[in-house]
Amino acid sequence: MRGWADDEGPGRDERGVDSAVAAALAVDAGHDVTGVHLALSPNRQTLRSGSRGCCSVEDSHDARRVADELGIPFYVWDLADRFTEDVVEDFVAEYAAGRTPNPCLRCNEKIKFSAVLDRALGLGFDAVVTGHHARLEGGELRRSVDAGKDQSYVLGVLTPEQLAAAVFPLGGMTKDRVREIAAERGFGVAAKPDSHDICFIPDGDTRGFLARRLGSLPGPVVDATTGQRVGEHEGTYGFTVGQRRGLGVAVGDQRPRYVLSIEPVSRTVTVGTADLAGVPGVLTGAPTWTGAAPELPFAAQVQVRAHATPVGCRVSAGDDGGLLIEFADEQRGVAPGQSAVLYEPDAARGDRVLGQATVRTARERDETVRS
Repeated sequence: MRGWADDEGPGRDERGVDSAVAAALAVDAGHDVTGVHLALSPNRQTLRSGSRGCCSVEDSHDARRVADELGIPFYVWDLADRFTEDVVEDFVAEYAAGRTPNPCLRCNEKIKFSAVLDRALGLGFDAVVTGHHARLEGGELRRSVDAGKDQSYVLGVLTPEQLAAAVFPLGGMTKDRVREIAAERGFGVAAKPDSHDICFIPDGDTRGFLARRLGSLPGPVVDATTGQRVGEHEGTYGFTVGQRRGLGVAVGDQRPRYVLSIEPVSRTVTVGTADLAGVPGVLTGAPTWTGAAPELPFAAQVQVRAHATPVGCRVSAGDDGGLLIEFADEQRGVAPGQSAVLYEPDAARGDRVLGQATVRTARERDETVRS
């Protein structure tokens, strides 16, 4: 197999050690491997290094050293324009519309397994090998054996055709074992810290980043119970549903408040107490499936955030080709724009990813449950 080892992936674990070991394992397996680093910013010198992000000049130098040690060809692909349009601008537009996007999922969908994979296949390669912590077994996408590092959530958007041309060598091992392999081989990235936060926000200040892009758009913060204005804000983009900290509200009791809803047109952020923060289900947009589309309705597990605990659910047909996902237990912090990733429900096969759909709206408690 001719494999294209992509050294720069989105997400908190791709700082070089994962992709270095993935490439090494592909070489060990006898594949014809070529390394590629993705340049995703028009000014990579501004991107942070250390443990705060990825895509820096430092990272590309580390990747080149690993490729030299493995004896494989190495290239840098400039996908900055595509990344800006499909990931960064999408991120800004989603927040401006009162939604909460996941840029790592969007990067996998639009960059790694669209732009990169398409180019690699066009050049005659058979697959893209990445350092994602997920498993592929018989063409089925599954969680990593290392639950703490699992990245199947941000891969749930992939299609069967994309998965057929993907290789994830690290899904069957822990991150500690990955670092051990890197150290055994003498890779300089063996002890490099994992990345965190969003790679295109250098200082980690998402609210500040959005303020610089969207400007000041002040409005009220309103308490759901009393209807009273309890605070002011400089932009609804500074909030996400479920948020508790940084609300800047003054209320008459000591109970914590959570963001319940965001209305960007009226610029209103509504907050409420914990008993109002749970929702029984969501309506989504059209789903994508990692395999054959299951017959509706069906039972599943659903995960609504990258690090959320999966919960049992019932999935049925929604409106306009979307899904209605009803939770077994009410969930907090379910925001429009998030991805609801579906997994098989039973304990034996509950690590298999079925697909995903983007949350459109939350169901109200008094809505009639569909049969």
